[in-house]
Amino acid sequence: MIEVIIKAGISAFLASIGFGILFNIRGKKLILAGLTGAIGGILYKYSLYLGMSELVANFLGALGLAIFGEIFARLCKTPVTTFIVCALIPLVPGGGMYYTMLEVIQGNVQEALVKGLETLSIAGVLALGILVVSTGTQFYLRTKRAMETYRFDDNFYNCLLYTSPSPRDSTS
Repeated sequence: MIEVIIKAGISAFLASIGFGILFNIRGKKLILAGLTGAIGGILYKYSLYLGMSELVANFLGALGLAIFGEIFARLCKTPVTTFIVCALIPLVPGGGMYYTMLEVIQGNVQEALVKGLETLSIAGVLALGILVVSTGTQFYLRTKRAMETYRFDDNFYNCLLYTSPSPRDSTS
């Protein structure tokens, strides 16, 4: 089974590199985008190996690639989308979209709805994984910045106790 996981990582790496070239990413950032995709692919396959559902495996893969995308973006001082877009492509449920359309063309409405909902669920879970990491990162960075700006000294506590008058408080 380890061979399957390694093959998944290598194929996700190469797919991410390919889309990175298509999106005109160069040098170290291209390799890091490929590595981000490989991490997502490995987490996805390993989660399936552990017996998790398709949705949970996609969520964990998206979480992994989003975490490393955020880290690599900070290290390279570049937008996070540089890494996440390329890395996400190997996890996108293209097969599900194909089979949904195939069922529609064949006239199997019930099967098309089932496949379509599965595909939309996977796409939603991928977006949710990225959203969780992005929100967590933003919360951490804003909290860290606020803690550096407002040090816990006497002025900080005085600031908390002082409230400025509201324009509604004036009696004019």
